[in-house]
Amino acid sequence: MNETTITARMHKDGTVVEVLADGSERPFPEQPMRHMTEEEIHAVALSDPDAQPLTDEDLARMKRVSRVKIIRRALQLTQEEFAARYHIPLGTLRDWEQGRSEPDQTAKAYLKVIAANPEAIYQALQFTPH
Repeated sequence: MNETTITARMHKDGTVVEVLADGSERPFPEQPMRHMTEEEIHAVALSDPDAQPLTDEDLARMKRVSRVKIIRRALQLTQEEFAARYHIPLGTLRDWEQGRSEPDQTAKAYLKVIAANPEAIYQALQFTPH
């Protein structure tokens, strides 16, 4: 079997481009690379023993991980470190992560900004005007 490796990059607007050897980019073709019907795609997916659909029982036993916990773990910070770094009360952070409460709209926006550029937010919070 002949294998080809393609390097791709996703832009902030969601478009995906192929990255060429010289570093330039070109858009992927509009048409799919493989012409398969939805039925063929479904049949191939079902034939993979490692990619079986989740059952209702599977879904019932799974725990949802809060977005804030995903962000914190991605930054490799403890709850204490994350709370101190981004000026979030530790108890509030724990409540969000354990599902006892949900961040309000302002907090959700703040968490989204932290996820997008954690270092810039940390630096901005370090600034104290004289």
